[in-house]
Amino acid sequence: MKKGRLTAAGYSNAKGALDIVREIGEITATLWWRFFDWLAQVEWRKLVIIWLLVMIFGMTPFGHPEQTGAFIVLSLGLKVLAGGKRRAELEARDATTHADEEGLERRLVEARMAALQAQVEPHFLFNTLALIGQLIETDPPQAARIHQNLIDYLRATLPQMRARGAGTLGRQIEMSRAYLAIMQARMRARLAVSIDVPDEMQSATFPVMMLQILIENAIKHGLEPKIAGGRIDIRASVEGQVLQVDVLDDGIGFNVHAGDGLGLANVRERLRILYGNRAQLVIEAPLTGGTRASIRLPYAPDIFAGGAP
Repeated sequence: MKKGRLTAAGYSNAKGALDIVREIGEITATLWWRFFDWLAQVEWRKLVIIWLLVMIFGMTPFGHPEQTGAFIVLSLGLKVLAGGKRRAELEARDATTHADEEGLERRLVEARMAALQAQVEPHFLFNTLALIGQLIETDPPQAARIHQNLIDYLRATLPQMRARGAGTLGRQIEMSRAYLAIMQARMRARLAVSIDVPDEMQSATFPVMMLQILIENAIKHGLEPKIAGGRIDIRASVEGQVLQVDVLDDGIGFNVHAGDGLGLANVRERLRILYGNRAQLVIEAPLTGGTRASIRLPYAPDIFAGGAP
């Protein structure tokens, strides 16, 4: 029995020693790969400075010239022979991770946009249908025109809401015309509209629903609170390789101290995800009054579109 206890104790000690050896091996491997990754990514200038410092330390009474020389030769060999390959592997891994995170972020923003649109659309549709119901009794021709405008709006909007990827500026203008026609029927003389978008820009890539959000924002915050109403001007221009789409209103203006609402915040976020720092939303107060909201992004026309939206 005593012999059995000794055997068990010996087995336990041996197992403990193996665990320690295994742990030392794992720590050594981790430290080695961390050193290797650092060596692959460090700049040559910094590495040369480190070599000089190591050489200076090696010349002191506390240094070891042999180990110093071995470190310099080893790090030089690893940097030259395997550093480039390892750096490329690390950059590829980082790029893949970043792409995955960006993809998730893009899906999150698109989901927020869909949720926002799901909140806006029923309110707009119910108001429009109520207006049609009222006009059927008092002005049937006007009710018929608004009904047709609503059909045009839905025909332009629904495919874009369900589609993946970017749309075209022409499609956004088509949808905006139908929307503004309905709003003109509701606001009557309180809303005037002007659209100036050259035909050659109609096929330019432009994210869906962004123009719609700027127009809705102009009406809600600029023109509806103004007793006399006002006008909305939609313009597009190209300077160099940048497409700029402006929505101007002569409403009550905006509060420079107020932050973006949910719609504008989503526009900014989508532009950042889609184009990085190559696109922006700019909100300005013209000297003539009102507000100018501008979306600036890379100009990417469809050369096969022939100017069609």
